[in-house]
Amino acid sequence: MQTSIDRILTTHTGSLPRPAWLPAAPSAEEVDRAVAEVVAHQRSAGLDVVNDGETGKPSYATYVLDRLSGFGDVSDTPFLGKGRADLADFPAYRARLDRDTAGAIGTQPVCVDDVRYVGRDALDAELEHLGRATREAGVPDVFCTAASPGVIARFMPNRHYPDERAYLEALGEAMKEEYDAIAAAGFVLQLDCPDLTAGWDARTGDVAAHRRMVAERLEVLDHATRDIAPDRLRMHLCWGNYEGPHHHDLPLVDFVDLVLAARPAGVSFEGANPRHEHEWAIFSDGRLPEGKVLIPGVVDSTTNYIEHPELVAQRICRYADAVGRERVLAGTDCGFATFAGMATVDPDIAWAKLASLREGAELASARLWSRRPPV
Repeated sequence: MQTSIDRILTTHTGSLPRPAWLPAAPSAEEVDRAVAEVVAHQRSAGLDVVNDGETGKPSYATYVLDRLSGFGDVSDTPFLGKGRADLADFPAYRARLDRDTAGAIGTQPVCVDDVRYVGRDALDAELEHLGRATREAGVPDVFCTAASPGVIARFMPNRHYPDERAYLEALGEAMKEEYDAIAAAGFVLQLDCPDLTAGWDARTGDVAAHRRMVAERLEVLDHATRDIAPDRLRMHLCWGNYEGPHHHDLPLVDFVDLVLAARPAGVSFEGANPRHEHEWAIFSDGRLPEGKVLIPGVVDSTTNYIEHPELVAQRICRYADAVGRERVLAGTDCGFATFAGMATVDPDIAWAKLASLREGAELASARLWSRRPPV
């Protein structure tokens, strides 16, 4: 895991604004050029740990439809947002959100046959684009995102395997090829796991059942990454990357112990939006295990406010004071372009927010490293 002993490093969650000129179905040459441009933007903003911005993917999860066999038909499951308890409390706002996202997410295929990994050519091209762009930009610290078995199961419901566990295990074994290839290419693997939080059923309020679900999915995830060192793994969780009430979100404290017990050394999560900013305090009791690194969001990914660097620094320092300055990377709540063609935050503002992230990290670093070291 990329950390530093003399300053706070900066990173982000994964998806970034695609270049405006990039077509919906780009050629390999266009993707290569776009990835280089996105990497250059990250370096210009001052980020330390970068990726390809998921430039060649339609979304952080549905891209697997081009790499996994076994999917077909269309589910009768509604758009994910319609099932959220927070939006159900505000139907007029839910309708507005549906209008804003119409056409961006698309249909929801279902699993109808055995899942196999068949997209090695696409994976190799992705890794080649990322490797070339970061080498030419002189970037030593690089991560690459991949969908977790759990989030794939959430987007593409099971209609083939006898139960959810069997489906998850099949997804884990299939995706293992992608996970291992990313690690073998020298990149830190980020596993996107919003299902661990967005899967919460506020209608039942059954925390014990949710914990069982989280534990099962993390067990599958750990098995799928068994051949990758924990310090080459980070995971991201969020409560849904949309501007909404979120007043039914499950508190992080109710399941964070399970997340911290999983194999990935780095844990990326929301820490900037007004529903979850307060949760930094749960790490003040020494619960962070040895070898774990926090990647809290200190910049929001759903509003066009540009956070003041001073606020960013304050947020970073809270976490650093709680767990130690060498165990914190400054990140974003979620991606800025989770689905291609759907950007809540204006692209130019997104880059400005990332520049403010870097400025805030510099302020925090100056304060944290000017203090007398612990005895």
